[in-house]
Amino acid sequence: MPKKKIKDQEQVLTNPIVIRVTLNEFNKLEKVRKESDCRSIGEVVRKILLKQPITYLHKDISMNGPMEELALIRKEIKAIGININQQTHRFHTSQNEAERAFFALKTASVYKQMEPKLEHLLSIVSKLAEKWLQRS
Repeated sequence: MPKKKIKDQEQVLTNPIVIRVTLNEFNKLEKVRKESDCRSIGEVVRKILLKQPITYLHKDISMNGPMEELALIRKEIKAIGININQQTHRFHTSQNEAERAFFALKTASVYKQMEPKLEHLLSIVSKLAEKWLQRS
């Protein structure tokens, strides 16, 4: 994918500045690059020279467990929703009352499967909300 053309010619970076740094200094700059929104060491150095703010990105690893659990619950709820849609379709295409009653009962049982998942989901979300509000 080619680089976007800059319309304002005054913003084009055309004058290279070459400097040498020690391995320790280079490692510090690389660490800043990895932890920030900068895409290159050159961008880090440019922001430092121009005294522009560097935005650091922070990942809270304590959220990994709850996020994985939420993803699994989302997947399960989606599968249950697909089952409900299939049962509803079969209900509407069935010809006699016995089939309709069967599909209605089956759909009701699928809805009952979803209830504990939603309860668990709401408890996780409330815990996350408490944690979020504590930080603010």
